Amino acid sequence: MVSRMRVIVLVLVALLVSACGTTTPTTAPTAAPAAGEAAPAPAPAQTLRYAFGGGPVGGVFQVYADVLSLIIKEKVPGVDITAEGTGGSAENLRSVNAGDRQFGIVYSGDVALGALGQLPDDTAVYDKVMPVAPLYGGVAHLVVSEKSGINSVEDLVGKRIALGNAGSGAALSAERYFKALGLFDKIKIEYLGYSQAAAAMADGQLDGFWVLAGFPNASVREAAAATKIKLIDIYTPAAAAGFFDQYPFYSKRALTGGAYDGVPNDVLSFQDTALWVANASVPESIVYQALKAVYLEGGLDRLREAHPSAKEMGLDVGITGIANKLHPGAVKFWTEQGVQIPDELK
Repeated sequence: MVSRMRVIVLVLVALLVSACGTTTPTTAPTAAPAAGEAAPAPAPAQTLRYAFGGGPVGGVFQVYADVLSLIIKEKVPGVDITAEGTGGSAENLRSVNAGDRQFGIVYSGDVALGALGQLPDDTAVYDKVMPVAPLYGGVAHLVVSEKSGINSVEDLVGKRIALGNAGSGAALSAERYFKALGLFDKIKIEYLGYSQAAAAMADGQLDGFWVLAGFPNASVREAAAATKIKLIDIYTPAAAAGFFDQYPFYSKRALTGGAYDGVPNDVLSFQDTALWVANASVPESIVYQALKAVYLEGGLDRLREAHPSAKEMGLDVGITGIANKLHPGAVKFWTEQGVQIPDELK
């Protein structure tokens, strides 16, 4: 009897052990979605929020910043970018260098001198600003009213001249120019944006104003429509003073006759190159994709619709006008396009 009971107990134990071996685990594995049921979406990638430094409202810098920002936002995944109005080249140089803005437009001369700590009254070194592409030639204009009696640069002594917004590329270029000619302290200088200056000259509050912008410039046209104007030859006296030896990033250019009312003939001037720049910390892939969107995916057509100076852009132009190290994303893009990049710019 006892032996029989022991057999029954052993059988029950074996059944219990077997049952335990097939028990469902406490934590079940993740089940695959049922047929027809959507799989859970992956966590979204972090959006990069960038700022693009432009310029004064209505200026060419701002036009380019607006259009480039729209192109980047539409074509480069994961980037939300906004164009911001600024004082212009110098402000963009400083804010992009600091990382407050990731992209901007800065004149080549300001990038070159800023990297050396040689900006006027500013010895800070701005070495985190890296060129991406040249945009257009910013052409210097010295616009004066006919009634001012100004016929040459030497006639500016004692006259009221606006140089652009304080801290702008125009104001910096004018300061370099007039100091090189020994006139900076002999002119009654004001700092006004182009449109304000055009209106003030028409009202007789200014004798003239300085512009560094894409050609032709809307504010110069505004001035010509409101009063009789002259454009002054600024190239000839600059060459005689050694200005271009001191600042080799400037190059000769003519203000084409007929572009402005009352100015039928070409007038000699010079230009700097407006550069699209990026902070060094912007990922290589972002800059590369942005350049592809502009140059290979229809962006140039949009820029040319926005401003006629964009006709100066193109793959054939390459990196003309750039004197500082390119952003790595730009090195990759331009190399793929067959552009020979000097070692010092890589």
